[in-house]
Amino acid sequence: MTEQTPIEDLISGAAQDAGGWLGSLPVAQLATSADGTIVRWNHAAQELLGYTPPQIVGRHIADLLHPGADRSLGRALWETAVTGRGVMGTVTAWHQDGHPLELEIWACPVPSRRHDASAVLVFAADAHAARRIRGSSAVWDGLFARSPVGIAILDTQLRFLQVNPALEAMNGLSESAHVGRRLAEVLPEVNAEDMEDAMREVLATGEPVLDRRRTGRTPADPVHDHAWSCSYVRVEDPGGRPIGVIASLLDITEQQHDHVEAEAGRRRLALLSEASARIGASLELERTAQELADLSVPRLADAATVDVLDNLARGDEPGMGLAGGVALRRLGKAPLTGSAVIGVLAPLGRTLVFPAAAPYTQALASRRPFLIAHLDDQAIAPAARHTSRPAQLLPLGVHSFMMVPLTARDLVLGFVTFYRTSPVGPFGPDDVTLAGELAARAAISIDNARLYHREHETAVVLQRSMLPQHITPPPGIEVAHRYLPASDVNEIGGDWYDVLHLPGGKAALLIGDVMGHGIGAAAVMGRLSASVRALARLDLAPEALLHQLEATLDDLADPMIATFLYAVVDPETGHCRITRAGHPPPATVDPDGRVRLLELPPGTPLGVGGTVYTTTDVTLPPGSLLVLYTDGLVEARGRDIDERLTELTRLLSEPQGSLGHLCDSLITHLVPASADDDIALLVARVGVTPHLPPPPAA
Repeated sequence: MTEQTPIEDLISGAAQDAGGWLGSLPVAQLATSADGTIVRWNHAAQELLGYTPPQIVGRHIADLLHPGADRSLGRALWETAVTGRGVMGTVTAWHQDGHPLELEIWACPVPSRRHDASAVLVFAADAHAARRIRGSSAVWDGLFARSPVGIAILDTQLRFLQVNPALEAMNGLSESAHVGRRLAEVLPEVNAEDMEDAMREVLATGEPVLDRRRTGRTPADPVHDHAWSCSYVRVEDPGGRPIGVIASLLDITEQQHDHVEAEAGRRRLALLSEASARIGASLELERTAQELADLSVPRLADAATVDVLDNLARGDEPGMGLAGGVALRRLGKAPLTGSAVIGVLAPLGRTLVFPAAAPYTQALASRRPFLIAHLDDQAIAPAARHTSRPAQLLPLGVHSFMMVPLTARDLVLGFVTFYRTSPVGPFGPDDVTLAGELAARAAISIDNARLYHREHETAVVLQRSMLPQHITPPPGIEVAHRYLPASDVNEIGGDWYDVLHLPGGKAALLIGDVMGHGIGAAAVMGRLSASVRALARLDLAPEALLHQLEATLDDLADPMIATFLYAVVDPETGHCRITRAGHPPPATVDPDGRVRLLELPPGTPLGVGGTVYTTTDVTLPPGSLLVLYTDGLVEARGRDIDERLTELTRLLSEPQGSLGHLCDSLITHLVPASADDDIALLVARVGVTPHLPPPPAA
């Protein structure tokens, strides 16, 4: 205590600077003489009890007590003056406003320099407020000591002041190893800079930072990485000044691992879902292989190649075995550019030959994934005897290698190879499983493509073999014809046409379309074509012939339907008898260029049954064209059939050269590059060729 600084200011300032519960509690300070006379009364005492210094100084301290209170306080204070002991207690005081106020008091003697007796210094505070603060402090102390959450108190320089037992256990260090040091000094193997940046942000703004992740290793577990969820709150003194940070930490390593696993699982499912949608959509070997490589990079590997058996790539069968080695065609590679690893590997289209003893051949023969988690000189030694490429990969950073066979329907079709250069770690069991799923999907698609091409070629060969190879029309009729198979094996059907000689110099022009696709439709078309040739020799009426064809379809085990058009033409007279069975109407072109679609009873397709077919008689002027076609020529997705028929008649009205040129022109203008359906086209010029006008004079 000094003459210049009053004691109340010293006490008040010290309490506030302490920043603890004492600084949050208003404390009155007064002093009495040895006999209990009040000699000092500070501002806090005035605020607590309402009396001003002139009202209270000189009065006995017992006058402050409630009238019904015990008057032994004076004696207790006197005893402190005599014995030099301090006292603590709870008393009921009388507020200046006339109401009782419970106080907690602390009294201690202060020896006087001028008198033998001692003065008494008394501190008083609202008892209810003191108990509340002490209770909060007790709760805090219990929480701090027993909480499973790690708690630390740091000063404004981010030095540890105190840590609880839970944090000691998390960090593997005692409290004494923390106190006075910063996080980077205590735990150098965690992301301390990020954490201290977060704490500085809290000190500067006063806004808490929640769930900031601390990662790394501590002495508690120096061989495994852990993750902690950290939250930081600023601590302030009563004046609102920052005096430190409280940090709380929760070890979330297990939850983080589960989250990472769940995220990895979602990524795997998403990749497999995308693979199901993309791989094999085109039924093309090269595209399927490239799709597999593209999907694998970078989500599974940093580089990937797809190699398919060479004989399969040529369109042949996979082969009998691998005893004599294997030849593989590289059909997929990713990334296509920008990778040093890819630059070392064989390019697309290259055929790679491996002897029976090579690891690649053995991996194919085993039909099991082949994994080298950590690629090094020792690991590549077996392959180095057959090729130098593995040794070239090591300097490029390839540290993990995985090869998975492409197997479908018990056939080995090739393999896909994955290379990893990124620092995410080696391929593991989950990667092998994912690669196997991708390879399985790709293998099924590759085998489907193989079967597709085989069936497509078979259907085309079968259908072409059943079409007339050499058509020789009777005199007076000139014909041209075209057949265009669909681009998709599923669309190859039973379109056909024919020109037959009939008695009396007449001819039968016919065209049909078996509804259905593939080899089955082509086979039914062959039966109908043979039946028409046999029945035509009997010179049956057109409607009778159609009923016989219906009987042929009835004999089939599986119901089939076909559209059909049959025209009996006399080239000398131009007389035609035409019967339709659900087929598109024929078109005629008169010698003067007039085009029309013949209005004939449409009938119903063969195989429906119960139909009475009607034959229509038409006479064509000499030199007229009769145009027969299947629906593939005039039907198109998204286009109205009437618009397409109008376009057909417009094309027929244009000046044409030969009949062959006319056929080509119709297909070029009406059919896209990739036909959706089979197309059969038969054009006949009936009667004497009309006289052509002489060319204009030069």
